[in-house]
Amino acid sequence: MMAWALDFALAAVALAAALAGWRLLRGPDHPDRVLALDTLYVDTVALVILLGLRFASDLLFEAALLIAMLGFVATVALARFIARGDVVE
Repeated sequence: MMAWALDFALAAVALAAALAGWRLLRGPDHPDRVLALDTLYVDTVALVILLGLRFASDLLFEAALLIAMLGFVATVALARFIARGDVVE
């Protein structure tokens, strides 16, 4: 039962990531694309965590933590760039 639930969750999160990728490519404005990128990295973290549960690998949980930290920094940098035109004053 747990394997079926993990497979279903993997498929659902992969679909969400594909839709966020579509919005990233086809977004009408820059804020929409930044939000899609933020959603895409959250989906990626969820996929890596689900794969870590599926394969019982501790290394994948550490990779998810690194992706989450880099995604946060990237979102803040992109938001500052769009709002002010530069990242660092």
